Amino acid sequence: MATPSVPWWRDAVMYQVYLRSFRDGNGDGVGDLRGARAGLPYLATLGVDGLWLSPCFPSPQRDHGYDVADYCAVDPLFGDLDDVDRLLADAHTLGLKVILDIVPNHCSTEHPRFREAVQAGPGSAARARFHFADGRGASGELPPNNWRAMFGGPAWTRVQEADGRPGQWYLHLFTPHQPDWNWRNPEVANHFDTVLRFWLDRGVDGFRIDVAVGLYKHPALPDSPDPAADEEARDAVNPLAWNQPEVHQIWRRWRTICDTYTAADGRERTLVGEVAVPTPADQARYLRPDELHQAFYFDLLHAPWDASAFRQRIGAAMRDIASTGAPVTWVLNNHDQQRTVTRYSHGADLCEEPDADRGAARARAAALLMLALPGSAYLYQGEELGLPEVTDLPPEVLADPIVAATGQPHRGRDGCRVPLPWSGTEPPFSFSDAPPQRSWLPQPDWFARYAVQRLRGDGGSSWHLYRDALQLRSSLTPLHDPELHWLPTPPEVVAFARGGRFVCAVNFSDAQVSAPVGGRPVLSSLPCDDGKLAANSAAWWLVDSLSYECGQRPPSHEAVDLTVT
Repeated sequence: MATPSVPWWRDAVMYQVYLRSFRDGNGDGVGDLRGARAGLPYLATLGVDGLWLSPCFPSPQRDHGYDVADYCAVDPLFGDLDDVDRLLADAHTLGLKVILDIVPNHCSTEHPRFREAVQAGPGSAARARFHFADGRGASGELPPNNWRAMFGGPAWTRVQEADGRPGQWYLHLFTPHQPDWNWRNPEVANHFDTVLRFWLDRGVDGFRIDVAVGLYKHPALPDSPDPAADEEARDAVNPLAWNQPEVHQIWRRWRTICDTYTAADGRERTLVGEVAVPTPADQARYLRPDELHQAFYFDLLHAPWDASAFRQRIGAAMRDIASTGAPVTWVLNNHDQQRTVTRYSHGADLCEEPDADRGAARARAAALLMLALPGSAYLYQGEELGLPEVTDLPPEVLADPIVAATGQPHRGRDGCRVPLPWSGTEPPFSFSDAPPQRSWLPQPDWFARYAVQRLRGDGGSSWHLYRDALQLRSSLTPLHDPELHWLPTPPEVVAFARGGRFVCAVNFSDAQVSAPVGGRPVLSSLPCDDGKLAANSAAWWLVDSLSYECGQRPPSHEAVDLTVT
């Protein structure tokens, strides 16, 4: 009997295209679908399996597309539906999957249904699609509850009624321009069924679901015992607003829709959720066989550069998620987080000056570790170039609504969203034909060191490390084994085996250490000579066999004798 094929998404490496900053195809200084389409051969050469495309829907762009005004069209800023169709056709010809970002928790205040709700007035069917409520206080002048928005400020905004008087309040857990849908209203679920089918009919391979723990709120909308938690953590903390049990019925509904398309033509569709929950066990509940296919595992992204922290978080994911049969979806960077090169540049002492070379070395090592783990992985554009965060953008160009809401530039996300450098020695580095001052965010002159063309010509660059790792990940049979077995190491080293022959080791210390494996590695983030693993580096080996039964951890932390192929 033939062995059933493994669905592509279980071990895929996907590349996040943050559309505004990937490549500009029409010279207006903003990345677009034509630019993304022109970059597809680059992604195929790099060796990823597909791309996650950030929102391209019509939007006033107050949160750069995550404030959607129409879910079944394309914003002229990015192109049109024909551009989507061409991108999908070209991607599929190159063997690349395309996952579209969908935003079901909230829309834009310019969405026709929200505008209708404001005009319709209290008690209307239109307002029931959102969370409208009367205010507290003598004349309703206080918000309905004490919730705070994740991006800063109250989670409620008051509207002016048709007669000109102050009226009800509407809920928005991000910005006042992003009202939350009321998923307890069946009309909302029906509307999104139509949205999913619209894009599946056009040929997308699945959806990345923004704020997948949202959608349902506590039906009584009571006060939170810790109203500032979401705002301070900038994360889904408020238990009354996030991770309500009813949300799982939506993912079962969406899974059924995707499975119907998969059954019809045999082409696997996937759902990957932005699932920020307290524990890996909580995340596993979203990955039951009839719910989401994947969910980003953010615990590794938030881990400090520390062997114990990485070992613990990887172990928890393997124990609580992978053991259920679901793949872990690893991620180290995205459009909401400071880039690893900068994040890892700090020492244990936070007062210590950051070290750019140390950050770059650690980011390379972390990449090899992530790509060696069982499951799937998502890369963020520019990660393969070793791009650092741009930390000195002029205040007048900052565009993140978090900065506007909090007045705190350091909390913003603009620094990881600066347009990519493709070639040349000065801005805009072939990102656009527009003059440098027209790029939506300015590129620093030092981006020249990270231009794609320059790095592809340097065999020791970060780009080549990623490309080589992706090729090995695809070709090495042991890396198709879903199991992971820890190897004994000193405390500052993390090492594991897969498939009985593959070994990955990471040195988290600032000093050279003995490698846990003898012989020459098949790939290393820094030179690995004479049985030594360089400071803040990682390496991969192929071995003939392990000298003890996989899964049995020896009692000591001494190096295991492994014979290299």
